Amino acid sequence: MEGRVPAETGDLGDLVALGRISGVHGIRGWVKVFSYTDPRENVLCYPEWWLIRGRERRLVRVRDGRAGGRTITAALESIEDRDAAEEWVGAEIAVERSSLPEPGEGEFYWADLIGLEVRDSRGERLGRVGQMLETGAHDVMVVERGEGEDLLIPFVIDRIVKAVRLEEGCIVVDWEWS
Repeated sequence: MEGRVPAETGDLGDLVALGRISGVHGIRGWVKVFSYTDPRENVLCYPEWWLIRGRERRLVRVRDGRAGGRTITAALESIEDRDAAEEWVGAEIAVERSSLPEPGEGEFYWADLIGLEVRDSRGERLGRVGQMLETGAHDVMVVERGEGEDLLIPFVIDRIVKAVRLEEGCIVVDWEWS
């Protein structure tokens, strides 16, 4: 799923995080990208990225990009050498929400799930989605209950996740917690 927003990203407003700059590649300012999109190379489909580092935000145009195996690299306008690229290592890559395609039936952007209240099938409040994790087998909701007590609930539609009600701000799950 595209649009994953890690918990440390904070409130992005109308921006949705699609990855982060994880390193530099070569001497000509290319950056390595850790993509949250599925498939990973979809991050290269967006011609403009917002780079976010703390409170600093910078709009950059993607000049070129390559996907090779598990590695994605990109050349960004105004980042011309290795030193300039190194300044942005760790920055989140985001795009404007309006540039994302509408999700299909039964599909959700992670950014839309963060902050939703999670209830069990009896209506009991379990907490709020603080972040989403990809485990390989399936996505997992980190449900924050307060006082450092989190639940990890697999995001498996129909089997565990019975309903996602974006308009009501909640997710209903079939999950026993004691």
